[in-house]
Amino acid sequence: MSVELILTVVVLTNLRLLGASRLGACIRTVGVQGLLLGLLPLATSGRLTTLHVVLLAVGSMVLKGFIFPRLLFWALREAHVSREVEPFIGYTGSLLIGGVMLGGAVWLGDRLVIPGANGLSRVVAVAMFSILTGLFLIVARKRAIHQVLGFLVMENGIYIFGLGAISGIPLLVELGLLLDIFVAVFVMGIAVYHINREFDHMETDKLDVLKG
Repeated sequence: MSVELILTVVVLTNLRLLGASRLGACIRTVGVQGLLLGLLPLATSGRLTTLHVVLLAVGSMVLKGFIFPRLLFWALREAHVSREVEPFIGYTGSLLIGGVMLGGAVWLGDRLVIPGANGLSRVVAVAMFSILTGLFLIVARKRAIHQVLGFLVMENGIYIFGLGAISGIPLLVELGLLLDIFVAVFVMGIAVYHINREFDHMETDKLDVLKG
């Protein structure tokens, strides 16, 4: 699979996340995005694929494509919810804002040149769009699971950006980052479960009742 094709599908998955209300579909979409990002180091390295790159790709695909979605589906089952009914910003509006964010990311990407970016002409644009999409999901959605997904999409954007300098990042640092994200998602999955058990809902805007 070519680099440009992977980046294009990542953009489409971000747009799907902005327009989807069913949490299960959103989790699957983030899982697909994770699998694609696992292939990206292999696509960018070409014939220079090393054990370093293979381990990074496999670790990313296993965590982002399988383990994270399974943890989130577990939290979803325990919480007994299926969709985001009344987000802060509606889905049509979210897609319109997503189009603006994509345009801004492309504009920025055309003006930033990363030395040694492995030929990824749109790496900055896709990375920035993913980061903005993750931030938007955290701010514009009420369900705690949606906000966990936003965190993962933000991390995916940082991951894409970091691939421009893959040759300069030690393997242990990269694997350590993946482990940190795994722990964060695991902890957030537990938090989502306990929020739902204590308050019978997962809408974070209602947590202000805790203020005393």
